[in-house]
Amino acid sequence: MKKVVVIGGGITGLSTMYYLQQLKRSLQLDMKLTLIEANSTLGGKIRSIKNGEFIMETGADSIVARKEGAAALLDELDLHDEIVHNSTGKSYIYHHNELKPIPDDTVFGIPMSKEALFSSELISEDGKNEALKDFTTENTTFTKDSSIGLFLESFLGKEMVENQIAPVLSGVYSGKLNELTIATTLPYLLDYKNQYGSIIRGLSENKARFQSSDNKKFVSFKNGLSTLIDKMESELTDVEILKGVPTTAVVRDQEQYFIQFSNHEQIEADYVVLSTPHSVAQSLLKNEELNSIFDELISSSLISVYLGFDIPDEKLPADGTGFIVPENSDLTCNACTWTSRKWEHTSKNHNLLLRLFYKNTNPEVFEHISTLSEEDLVQVALKDVEKSLGITGKPISVEVTKWLDKMPKYHLNHRKTIEALNGKLAAEYPNIILAGCSYYGVGIADCIMNGKNTARKIAEAE
Repeated sequence: MKKVVVIGGGITGLSTMYYLQQLKRSLQLDMKLTLIEANSTLGGKIRSIKNGEFIMETGADSIVARKEGAAALLDELDLHDEIVHNSTGKSYIYHHNELKPIPDDTVFGIPMSKEALFSSELISEDGKNEALKDFTTENTTFTKDSSIGLFLESFLGKEMVENQIAPVLSGVYSGKLNELTIATTLPYLLDYKNQYGSIIRGLSENKARFQSSDNKKFVSFKNGLSTLIDKMESELTDVEILKGVPTTAVVRDQEQYFIQFSNHEQIEADYVVLSTPHSVAQSLLKNEELNSIFDELISSSLISVYLGFDIPDEKLPADGTGFIVPENSDLTCNACTWTSRKWEHTSKNHNLLLRLFYKNTNPEVFEHISTLSEEDLVQVALKDVEKSLGITGKPISVEVTKWLDKMPKYHLNHRKTIEALNGKLAAEYPNIILAGCSYYGVGIADCIMNGKNTARKIAEAE
C-alpha cells in the first residue's frame, strides 16, 4: 500500500487530496491518504467571516473564472447554484489626490489599443506619445527571466509604467516591478512583443482572452469562499483528515518517512507533500544544504482592514469598484476595494463595506503600522477613507487580518531557485514534493492546478 501524506490543508493541499482520491478510485490504486493541518479548520488563508450583516474574507475574495482548473473543479463539485459573479465597474488610481479611472480596454493598466492609450487621464500627452514607440521598437534583449518593469518601461515609457501600470501590477504581485520577472508575472507579453512587434497590438489581437462576454471575470459564493473549502472537505471521504495537529519534523529513514507531531503519534509515509509556506517546509526538513536555497525565497506582508458602515454604498463614486494607490501618495493604504459594490452578496442591506490593504512595499511605514493595535489600525484606515472618498463616520463592523511574512514574493531568480530546490530535494528526499503558492503561483486557480499536477505525479510514480 502506498501511503501518501499531505501536510497543509490550504487550497493546494485540499486540491492534491481531492484529485488523489479521484485517481485512487478511477485507477483502483492501493493507496492510503492522510491530510494534516495545524489549525483547527482547513482552508489556509481562505476563510469567510460573517460579521453582522456583512461577509468578509481573510484572504482572497474571489477566483479568476477563466483560469485553467478553476471552472472544471467548480463543475465537478456542483457548486454552480452557489456561485456569484463580481459586479463590474471602473477601477481607479488615486492620482494627485484625486480618483482617476484606469482606462477601459486595458489589462493590468496596459492599453490594448491606441484609443485606450490616448483616453487615459493618468498620462500626459508626452507620455502617451512616448508609449507609441512600442509599435516601432524591436525586442532584441529581453527574455522571460528579465525584469517585467524594465521590459514594459523600454517599450511603453517610464510615465506609463509609473502612473498607470506599476500601481496595478505591484498590487497584484506584491513587489516592485523591477524586481519581478516576466516569467512569474505576464509571460505572454513577451510572446506578443516578439510575435506582433508590439505589446499593445498583441493584446488587441488576443482581446477575447481577456474580456469575457459579460466582463465578469471573477467568481465567489453566496456565503463566501469558505463554501469551496467546506465542499471539498466533505468530498474527501477516502481521506483521513487530522486538524489541530501541528507537524514538528519530517525524518527520512531509508525509503520511508516519519512525520512527527507535538500532539499526535508519528505517522509513516511513502510520499509526503509539503503544501505549506516555504518557511514551514524548511523548518520541517531541518537540512542545512537545503536551507541555503530556501533562504533565497522571499515573503512579503499584508494587512487587511474591513470597515462596514451603516451608510448606503450609493455614497461611493458611481460605476466603481475600488482604487489603487501609487507610491509617494498621502494615503497610507495601497488599495481599497469597495466590497459591497463589487460583491453584492457581502452586504445584506446594501450598506457600505470597504476593504483596505496595507503592504510592506514601504518598509518604514509598514514596520510602524504592523505594530499598531487593531483599534489604531482602524483609525489609520478611517483617515484614508476620509481623504480618498470624503466619507466619515464610525464603522459598525470591523475585521483586521495580519499576514506577516506569509505572502510569497517572486523575485528575478525565483524560477531558478525553485529548480535548484527541487533538484536538491529529489536527491536528498525522493518522494517529498513541494506544493503551494510559495512556488508555483499565488492565485486560487494556480493552487488548484498545482494540486492536480501533484496528485497526478504521485499516482503515476512507480
